[in-house]
Amino acid sequence: MNPHRRRPDGIDPVARSRSRRRALQAIYAWQINHADERALIGQFAHEQAHEVADLEYFEDLVRGVLRHVAELDAALAAHLDRGIEEVDQIERAALRIAAYELTHRPDVPYRVVINEAIDSTKRFGSEHGHTYVNGVLDKAAAALRGVEAKK
Repeated sequence: MNPHRRRPDGIDPVARSRSRRRALQAIYAWQINHADERALIGQFAHEQAHEVADLEYFEDLVRGVLRHVAELDAALAAHLDRGIEEVDQIERAALRIAAYELTHRPDVPYRVVINEAIDSTKRFGSEHGHTYVNGVLDKAAAALRGVEAKK
């Protein structure tokens, strides 16, 4: 039995957060070695089986980022102060995951996307990396989810 509180729609926010952290690690690994999608998901899915996480969401994030990376990078480009390849690896992974959620997961509120990216970057990134991610995603959310961001 899962001890976490599920929302009325059946989503467990704690499990989703864990899935995002695992996805960040998987995307980071992919950025370093460009591993095969199936092998990458298999490796991290196996690790995830030992902690409560939303495996389906993890797989959607990883597959989505890998399949749409050029589109996501283009969506982020206008909000970056440098080329995407110059952004720190952890921050780049967090930005790509957040861009995927902003563009392909309208069911996830933009504030959740930003907060999760900031939390992951605080946990795994450089000392001030979360500040950079926050600034980029605030602008990206306004552009990608303008109607929602204005509410």
